[in-house]
Amino acid sequence: MSKEDLLLLDFWVSPFCMRVKIALAEKGLNYESKEEDLFGGKSELLLKSNPVYQKVPVLLHNGKPLNESAIIVGYIDEKWPSPPLLPACAFGRSQARFWADYIDKKLFDATCTVWRSTGEAVGVAKKDFIEVLKVLEEALGEKKFFGGETFGFVDIVAIPMASWFYASEKFGNFTVEAECPKLSAWIKRSMQRESVAKALPDPEKVYDFVVMFRKMQGIE
Repeated sequence: MSKEDLLLLDFWVSPFCMRVKIALAEKGLNYESKEEDLFGGKSELLLKSNPVYQKVPVLLHNGKPLNESAIIVGYIDEKWPSPPLLPACAFGRSQARFWADYIDKKLFDATCTVWRSTGEAVGVAKKDFIEVLKVLEEALGEKKFFGGETFGFVDIVAIPMASWFYASEKFGNFTVEAECPKLSAWIKRSMQRESVAKALPDPEKVYDFVVMFRKMQGIE
């Protein structure tokens, strides 16, 4: 166990914060977590630690702030190399980073667009979301995890998004399991890991958060 000074500026429903929590758990690292009030007022520490984006997660390692979840996960893997999260070969690492980038650019927005939409736009958003899932399902193929036999970098980047899928399913009137059975099996497999099960909130609670957020945004 590490005696490093690690402080995570967190928000319980953020999939990006979940990534950092999973990576820290996979490395067996102890850390302190500080819940941010993103609606009531962000802390001075958050504003000072991430002045550019003013977003969570921020990981402070011995007082030095690290921003952007995929970058933080990469840092954790470099700083504490065992067990490795990225493949040993350069090509494998570049492929993992490609899929992490795809997930960052496509998946969360596609997930949220479903529950942010109303009327006929819901059908379009649902179709777009399922298309992104099918691309990921194809990348997964017959493997247990995105990197092969072992849970790793791409899995850590992707799996937190699954806690938001239930909300999209409810508003879009579909199920990920019916549309993408292999991806659904990967979600269940990943959820069996203690690091994932502890980091991800109950999808029902995420759904309740989404309902509240829709009201705040005036979406009916």
